Amino acid sequence: MTAAKVIQDVTPPHIPEGASGMTLLVEWPPGNVGSPPHRHSGPAFGYVIEGAVRFELEGEPERVVKAGETFWEPGGDVIHYQDGNALTDEPCRFVVTMLCAPGQPMLTFVDEDELAARAHLRAPRPAV
Repeated sequence: MTAAKVIQDVTPPHIPEGASGMTLLVEWPPGNVGSPPHRHSGPAFGYVIEGAVRFELEGEPERVVKAGETFWEPGGDVIHYQDGNALTDEPCRFVVTMLCAPGQPMLTFVDEDELAARAHLRAPRPAV
């Protein structure tokens, strides 16, 4: 038995010299919608520790990432629509490591005007 197991293997975009990294532990209570729509200046890599995360990136359908599963996003111009708790009766916890382009903020919120202007880039919403 080995002590290491690969759980995610992706090819991120180029990481510029001078980039910085940050790892966060995010804990959402049951039903928490998470962060408002935003973008990251560099790629982000995550692992769900407990519960399930509702995850949605611009151009991709919404999905649920469960405990033991991973997610990633390229950063840059892509809008991150959802990262909230997919469960209404249990908390969720995930770890995310984000790389930040030099001289740029790690996270930038997207305003309503930009969301409206880019609505055609969002994947169709699931039927309720």
